[in-house]
Amino acid sequence: MLQAIRDNSKGIIAKVIVGLIAVTFALFGLESLVGLGSKEKPAAEVNGEDIAVIDLMRGVDLQRRQILMQMGPDADPTLLDDNLLQRGVLESLIEQALLVQSAENQGLFLSEEMIDQLIVSTPEFQIDGRFDRNQFEMVLRNAGFTPLMYRDLLRKETLMDQERAAFLLSSFTTRDEVDRIVRLDQQTRDVAWVRIPLLTILNETEVSEAEIQALYDQRTSSLQTPEQVVLDYVLLDRSDFVDPSIVSDDEVREIYEQMMAEFVSQEQRAVSHILIEVDGQRDALAALALAQEIFLELQDGADFAELAGRFSDDLGSASQGGSLGLLTRDSLVDEFADALFEMSSPGDISHPVETQFGYHIIRLDEIRQTERPSFEQAAFDLRLEIAERDAEMRYVEQMERLADLSFSAADLIVPAEELDLIIERSQPISREGGSDFLGRNSRVVEAAFSSDLLRERLNSLPIELDRERTVVVRVNEHLPSRQLAFEEVRDELELELITAKATETLQQKTSEWLAALQQGEALENLNDDLAWSEVVEAGRADSRVPSEIRNRLFAMSANETPRFDLLQLRDGSFALLRLDAVQHKDNQLNEDEMALMMSILGATLGQQEYQNRVDSLRAQATIKRN
Repeated sequence: MLQAIRDNSKGIIAKVIVGLIAVTFALFGLESLVGLGSKEKPAAEVNGEDIAVIDLMRGVDLQRRQILMQMGPDADPTLLDDNLLQRGVLESLIEQALLVQSAENQGLFLSEEMIDQLIVSTPEFQIDGRFDRNQFEMVLRNAGFTPLMYRDLLRKETLMDQERAAFLLSSFTTRDEVDRIVRLDQQTRDVAWVRIPLLTILNETEVSEAEIQALYDQRTSSLQTPEQVVLDYVLLDRSDFVDPSIVSDDEVREIYEQMMAEFVSQEQRAVSHILIEVDGQRDALAALALAQEIFLELQDGADFAELAGRFSDDLGSASQGGSLGLLTRDSLVDEFADALFEMSSPGDISHPVETQFGYHIIRLDEIRQTERPSFEQAAFDLRLEIAERDAEMRYVEQMERLADLSFSAADLIVPAEELDLIIERSQPISREGGSDFLGRNSRVVEAAFSSDLLRERLNSLPIELDRERTVVVRVNEHLPSRQLAFEEVRDELELELITAKATETLQQKTSEWLAALQQGEALENLNDDLAWSEVVEAGRADSRVPSEIRNRLFAMSANETPRFDLLQLRDGSFALLRLDAVQHKDNQLNEDEMALMMSILGATLGQQEYQNRVDSLRAQATIKRN
C-alpha cells in the first residue's frame, strides 16, 4: 500500500497539490490549514464584527457569579437557567458591540495612557492607597480576566460611557416644564364609570355545530398536540436523611462547649432599607435623584414600609416593608455597615448610601446584644444542626452511589432497590415543559428530549433539582405530535366562538349607548340596571377608581365636560366612562424642590434619548446570531 502511495505521488496532479500546500505554508503558516477545519463559528456577528464564543462564555460565568453573590451564602447554582443566562449575555454583548462601533464612528478615542490612569486609580487595585500590580492581577484572575482582556473591556466601557454622558449631560428641563409636569401630577378629576359585564351576553349567545366544524376545518393545521414524554424517575431527597433522634447527647455537648469557647457577644441591629439599583435602565445619577426624593418624603413623614413596597428594587425585603431582620456588622458591605452602626437610636434614617448594589436608604429599627445561651436553650438547635450536617454527608454519598448505579443499570429498578427509593411517574412533558415539578425544570426537560433518553432509552445522569433534591429520569413513553380530533377540541372552539360573538354584540350595544350619552341621553333611560359609580377629585393614584379605568379617564381630553368614552377591560367586559370636571392645584415648588425635580427630569429625559439611540442602532444594524 505504501508503495502505491509513493508511485501515485510522482504524478503531475500530486506535484501541483504539494506545490499549493507549500505556497500556503509560506504565505500564511501552518494555522492556515489547521484553521480551515477548526475555526469556531462566532456566537454572533454585528455589522460584520464577530462576537467570540469565549467572550460569551466568560460573560455567562461572570453573570452567574454576580447573581449567586446577590443571592447570598445559601445561593443554589442549580436554580440558574444557563440557556436564559446565555441569551441575556449575548444580547448585552451585541448591544456593547453596537455602542462601541457608534462611539468609534463618531471619532471618540481613548489613549493607552488614559487606560493606564484609569487602572492605577481604581481602588480595587490598590493597597494602602497605591496601585499594586499583584493585587491588580489577583482581582482580574478571580474575575476570569487577563490584563489585556481587562484593558480591552475598559476601553469599550469608557467609550460607551463617553457617548452616553453626551446624552445625559446635555439633557435638561426648564422651570416651566417642571411646573407643568407637577401641575399635571397634582391634577384631580371628577369621574364616573359603569361596567357592563360580558358574562350575561355569554350566557345568552349560541353557535351552531356547523360554525364549530368550520372553525375546526380552518384551524386543522394548528390543532396539534405537542410532542411529549412520560418519565419514570427516582428522587433522592436530603431531608429523608435528617434524623435528630440518632444524634447522641455527647455530640451535642461537645459542639456546645466548642461554641461557648469561641462565643463573643456581638451587637445586632434590626434594619430596614430601600434599595434603588443602578442598572441598564437607570444610571447612577437617576438612581441617586430618586433616592434623594424618597429620603425627602420620609423626612416629611411618609411611611417607610409603603415607600419600600413601591420603590425598593430588593424584591425580597420590599414585600416586608424593607425589613432585613437582625444583622451584624460582619454580614454587611462596608458602606452599608458604616452608615448603620453610626446611627444611635431606633427610628434613625440615613441619607442615601452608595454600595456596589446601588443606593440604600437605611432605617435602624432595633439594637440588640447577643447573650450566651444555656445548654438547654441551645441543645435542640445544635442537635438539629448536627443531624443536618450528617444528612448532608449521607446525601452526597448516596448521590455518588445513585450516579454509579443508574449509569450501569438497564433500568431504574436496581437503583431504586439498592437505595430504597420509589420509582415514580411524571405527568406528560413537552419540549416547552410540563405542569409538575419535573416539567418546570429546564435541565430535566433538556435531558428528557436528548438522544440518549429519547432514542437509546438510557437512564439520565443525576440531575440536581436544587440543593436538597436529585433525580434520575428515564423515558417511559414517547408521545409524538398528532392531529387533535374534533371531539377533543370541540368545547374549546365553541367557547372561543361564543366569546367572540358575545364580545361583538356587547361592543355594538355599548357603542350605541356611548353615542346616545354623547347626544345628551341619560344612562337610566338606556338601561334600568345600569348606574354610574362616581368619585369626586380623584387623583392619578386614587385607589377608589380601578386602575384600568383611572388610566383612561386621566388620558381623556379635558377641553370640554362632561366627556364620554368606551373602554374594553382586560376581562372582556366594557366600561362607559364619564369625565365631569378637572381641578388644578397651584402648589409652587421651593428652590430645593425645583432643583431636585429639574435634575430628576433632566436625567430621565437624557436616559430616554439615549435608549432611543440604542434602539435606533439595533434597528439599523445587521445582526446574525449563530
